[in-house]
Amino acid sequence: MVHGYVGNIEQETASNPHFRRVLYTAHNQQLVVMTLAEGEEIGEEVHPENDQFIRIEAGEGAAILNGERHAITDGYVVIIPAGLRHNIVNVGAGPLKLYTLYSPPHHADGVVHPTKADAIKDEAEHFEGDTTE
Repeated sequence: MVHGYVGNIEQETASNPHFRRVLYTAHNQQLVVMTLAEGEEIGEEVHPENDQFIRIEAGEGAAILNGERHAITDGYVVIIPAGLRHNIVNVGAGPLKLYTLYSPPHHADGVVHPTKADAIKDEAEHFEGDTTE
């Protein structure tokens, strides 16, 4: 029996100290919280098979979509269709807190990358079909 996920996403996002933490993975969607330190960025990337929704919960950032820069802050969303080159950069004085939905899932279920360096070291980590339940 599948139970799904119910949680206070604002609280989960605000309390997350990690660069990346996967909260829940279903067959067609995945919920991830992220914290970018001052000056940190996700890094320019393209997801050929994943649409992505990003919601900013705290901080100031820039969303760069196909080279076009957009200011983002608390309450902003960014929707990234599959195949779009993108980056999220923390341009503020404190952490940039966000959550993101990947459709279909992109990361291994339950993965935690405390820092961006940990995420880079774990470059081979990707969703391979295992879900939360």
